[in-house]
Amino acid sequence: MPNLVDIVEVAEALESKAVYLASDRCVVVRNRHASCAKCADACPTGSVFAANNVLELDGEGCVACGACTTVCPVEALIPLRPLDEDLASSVASAVAATGGKAVFACARIASKRLADPAKYAEVPCLARMEESVMLGLAARGVEDIVLVDGTCATCKFRSNVPGIDATVASANELMAAQGSDVCVRRASAFPDEVLLEDKRTLLGESRRGFFTSARTRAKDAAGKTAEVMVFKNDNAAPSLRERLRMSDAGTLPQFNPQRRMLVLDAMDRLGAPTVPEIDTRLFGSVSIDTQACSSCNMCTVFCPTGALRKSELVPEEGEGSFLEFSAADCVQCNLCADACLKSCLTVSSTVSTEELFDFEPRLIHLPNPPARPGILSSLRR
Repeated sequence: MPNLVDIVEVAEALESKAVYLASDRCVVVRNRHASCAKCADACPTGSVFAANNVLELDGEGCVACGACTTVCPVEALIPLRPLDEDLASSVASAVAATGGKAVFACARIASKRLADPAKYAEVPCLARMEESVMLGLAARGVEDIVLVDGTCATCKFRSNVPGIDATVASANELMAAQGSDVCVRRASAFPDEVLLEDKRTLLGESRRGFFTSARTRAKDAAGKTAEVMVFKNDNAAPSLRERLRMSDAGTLPQFNPQRRMLVLDAMDRLGAPTVPEIDTRLFGSVSIDTQACSSCNMCTVFCPTGALRKSELVPEEGEGSFLEFSAADCVQCNLCADACLKSCLTVSSTVSTEELFDFEPRLIHLPNPPARPGILSSLRR
């Protein structure tokens, strides 16, 4: 059983840790040729490093803004403060309290205590916001979604502003593609509906909230401590190398990023697509120069989500083979293009909406691989 020192150490670690690294998902860890550096580019403090098969986070430098977790296409960086589930629960309660308005506020403006905390959801920074939360609200009938900042122009993390704007634009474009009139908007002041009439009403709530959260933290810390201690003492716990071992199918382990699935589900509930294609950062479309392709299948080996995979179907003419491509599974990480030995594969951000919502993958006909010189030489003899 963990002792008090163990509990304190783990509790402190959890308290200071804002992002969990699922390194086996990171495309840079999976392949040293990966060009993705979105998390490092987004971090306002330079606390994230992704290169040379390594993904690292400087916990002391991290300011918990969540920018890296929003841009990571494979969800290798998972936000812990708040968790996606906690944020969804918080905003659901706030929507009920406001009668249908969804308000998110950054910690900076929330600290001014101008609004009723029961009527908005707080995030460390609006850079923590991502599309699945906003589209999920719209799909559930919320028509007014507001992101309130603490005047970003004077914030020391204002370098996050372009990323926040990109997320808002992305969410609005995806909703518009489904014919929805919902539009996410930004503001630097709370809507009147959530303002407090008297700040003194917060005093009692704050004190009760402190003790409630303290009990929760203690309970969570104890549970997490047990998990950590068991894992620490488990000699059979798989290493990163073991988790990245090739499967029987000849590919690295694959997974389905949860946020992308939630976005697709929300888009489907909003209605049928009203445009033939969309330009998005969340999904991708792959094209292959089949004349240059050597059918090496490196793209299928390293694809983290299985968007590209070898097909069991055989061409009727008996020549070559098929690859199956699913736009719904493509997260535009570009690892297939980075791993391509012939540089004949490209990933585009423009996706057909028909293909995006099609359950059947697109078949790509590849030629027979070229014969090896050694085999040709032996045949000549």
